Amino acid sequence: MINQNELLAKIVVFDSGLGSLSIIKEIQKIVKTEIVYFADQKNYPYGNKSQAQLGSIIKKTIILLEKKFAPDIIVIASNTPSLMLNLQTKKIVDVKPPLKLALKKSKSKKIGILATKSAIESKGLENYIKENNIPKSYKIFKINGSNLVDLVESGKFLNKKNYCRKIIKQSLENYITTEKIDTITLSSTHLLFLKTLLKKEFPQTQFIDPGNLIAKKILQKIKNKKSKRNSLKIFTSGNIIDFRNKLNKIGINNKINYLST
Repeated sequence: MINQNELLAKIVVFDSGLGSLSIIKEIQKIVKTEIVYFADQKNYPYGNKSQAQLGSIIKKTIILLEKKFAPDIIVIASNTPSLMLNLQTKKIVDVKPPLKLALKKSKSKKIGILATKSAIESKGLENYIKENNIPKSYKIFKINGSNLVDLVESGKFLNKKNYCRKIIKQSLENYITTEKIDTITLSSTHLLFLKTLLKKEFPQTQFIDPGNLIAKKILQKIKNKKSKRNSLKIFTSGNIIDFRNKLNKIGINNKINYLST
């Protein structure tokens, strides 16, 4: 008789903090599985690291997670290393801007990629845009959203919503009203937590997140190893108490474990 546990897929999802949760939420909507969530807060933010620094951090993290959890799939739930480093393998799933979807949705043919400073300045993003063969009639704008990522990781998005809307307006108004951008990809997983506020501030703009696309990709990989229930184990390389407080505020009361990198 086959042990059911042997058939279950184990997925590790990580980034530098809260961003992974937006991807985990989407995965859990369409598949039941065992998920380990690692918030590498010790190395937050990924978005201000050089390619060499980030390469070293991500490589060490993947080795650590492989050794400790032996996962079937590792999801790098951050656009920054996904764009700056060439990471995707059979086991590794990365997250990149959903540009093809943005092209279908945009009427003005002006699309914004909202990402961290390191990501928008990277050669990787430039190459990724070229690979997508964007028609010449479209214009792509790279928008630095590092200050918006900070609104999420600091927890301000939970209790300082008016302040967050002010920062959102300052960051995006010129692009949306002057440049007539009508579609923006949320190309940091942290930004998904601001989607409601973004839509309130700019109701005519379409904000596209990659969560569902990533979840579908994972479902394809583990369709024969689905579980009967979701399980979530949480680890952080940062302060356990601070992180627990943030998670409690968004309704997550799981035990938080420390994992040294």
